[in-house]
Amino acid sequence: MKNIEDLESLNKEELVYLAKLSEQTERYDEMIEYIKAIIQKTPQDLPADDRTILYIAYKNIVSDLRTSWRVINSIEKKEERRNYMENKATANSYKKEIEQDILKYSKDILEVIEHDLIPKATSSESRVFYYKMKGDYGRYMSEITTGAINKEIVAAAEISYTAAYDLAKNDLPSTHPTRLGLALNFSVFFNDILEEKERAIEMAKGAFDEAISELENISEENSKDSTLTLHLIKDNLNLWNNELNEES
Repeated sequence: MKNIEDLESLNKEELVYLAKLSEQTERYDEMIEYIKAIIQKTPQDLPADDRTILYIAYKNIVSDLRTSWRVINSIEKKEERRNYMENKATANSYKKEIEQDILKYSKDILEVIEHDLIPKATSSESRVFYYKMKGDYGRYMSEITTGAINKEIVAAAEISYTAAYDLAKNDLPSTHPTRLGLALNFSVFFNDILEEKERAIEMAKGAFDEAISELENISEENSKDSTLTLHLIKDNLNLWNNELNEES
């Protein structure tokens, strides 16, 4: 990757091209540096295409780390069940390294959003996008933290999700992919983090039913993303309702 001084000499079009190259070659750390440089060269609200670059760069890194965390967490529990305590300690140490990486990238994107993006956001769509991302990365951090720190992270994530949800309900169509993605992730937050399955079902069902009733008005541009998200919401609803039935 070019060094920071080189990035400052590039124009925005060159940086966007480099960001797309880094995506295609799966060099997401470099992609993050390119989108940060793009943000610094964009004095106004970030366009949708650039927001997508931001989303992809951080999402791919943190998704891989979350997968790694789940694997090592499972190994640690297995070693404990087998009473291999030395192996358990080694796995736990490795898990903590992964946790530090998740926290590092999550805190980084939260700082970028809070200081560089939200202050310049002028459209409801971009503001919903940013507050949703704040909720998402708070959710990821809450999965690997405990105690008072966890409570603080969870509370902040809920505030961000709620801000996004209120904006989306007022300003975005029910079929808009950003609004549907928010409903999907916020309902997962209710189910997985707050352990409030009924609230998760209520939110997901409300979003699903409202979007289905307006499906004929969906734009061709949004059709693919919105339809995919509706399928994911429906899958969660089926799963959560089945779990409720089993519990009762």
